[in-house]
Amino acid sequence: MYQILNCLHQKQPLRKELLSGIKKEVEAGRLPPNVAAGMEEFYRNYKNAIFQSGDPAAAETVLSNMAVALDLMLLDVKDPFVFQPYHKALREPFDYYMFGQNYIRPLIDFRNSYVGNHSLFYEIEEKLKQGHNAVLFSNHQTEADPAVIALLLEKTNPHIAENLIYVAGDRVITDPLCKPFSMGRNLICVYSKKHMFDVPELADMKRKANIRSLKEMALLLRTGSKLVWIAPSGGRDRPDPVTGEWNPAPFDSSSVDNMRRLIESSGAPGHMYPLALLCYDIMPPPSKVEKETGERRIISFHGAGLSVAPEIAANCEKSEEVKDVYTQALYKSVTEQYNVLKSAIHGKQGLEASTAGIALSQPWN
Repeated sequence: MYQILNCLHQKQPLRKELLSGIKKEVEAGRLPPNVAAGMEEFYRNYKNAIFQSGDPAAAETVLSNMAVALDLMLLDVKDPFVFQPYHKALREPFDYYMFGQNYIRPLIDFRNSYVGNHSLFYEIEEKLKQGHNAVLFSNHQTEADPAVIALLLEKTNPHIAENLIYVAGDRVITDPLCKPFSMGRNLICVYSKKHMFDVPELADMKRKANIRSLKEMALLLRTGSKLVWIAPSGGRDRPDPVTGEWNPAPFDSSSVDNMRRLIESSGAPGHMYPLALLCYDIMPPPSKVEKETGERRIISFHGAGLSVAPEIAANCEKSEEVKDVYTQALYKSVTEQYNVLKSAIHGKQGLEASTAGIALSQPWN
């Protein structure tokens, strides 16, 4: 195994051994310098965030989690994992799902985290047991979104936490610092519209790859009992360049309608729910969309929020106007839920931020 993992077993000094392990890999020509710089920054920011939590075991947490994370990143640089259009979470011989859970868990301030309308997650589970499909139309904030969702639900709704299928952009399956975390999630891999023409000569290949992924999605939904998460905005939320305020990015009606058609043609009953997620403080994206992979990872210890609202049925009429109205209905619900989560977490209102339609709770207590 690599020097980095060896330092974990030998209990050698934390910072010196982890960073020297990265340096040795660069010197041996096994690790590109730009990836090494990203790994070092990842380590420093993660260490600072964990110590923010005040956990007396912070040093040990950083050592164990970063040693495994860096070793997995190195292993992938040496032998890159290739994702298929439908990727099923790798749980053995190494459990990548639990690796991701254990890595992100200490970054969440559960005392200041909330779930909205938690009872609806039980409703969704019941529908899945009956062979129904369901889709969560959500905003998207960080690379850590899948882990945040799973961590807020793992104690009460482990089936959803472990079996949710994420429609994922190509960045999380190509960036070596992100891939080990992606390997532990169920993914339908697509190319985002935002990056479709970053390299014009690759646009046709990306479109064909997306068609293959849609076919995989259709096959999955035909078997029933599937729960899919999708961000119809096509990417992560970004702060307003003037005010600095974060809000859910607008939904794309064609993405919503494609998902609706897949659900309706599956042969199994389908349900569509608006879901809001607030967790950008934990790992905010760059302020602007970047063409290249290898973005900086800023990491913090912070509260997070998740909320789901009752399903919204699609109109039978399929005109463009009706598609837009339906998309706006989903987006409006997500925004309303997001604002309640923002009041609870950033506004320090806690459970008092609940409204008539959005009941907040802390189901892990």
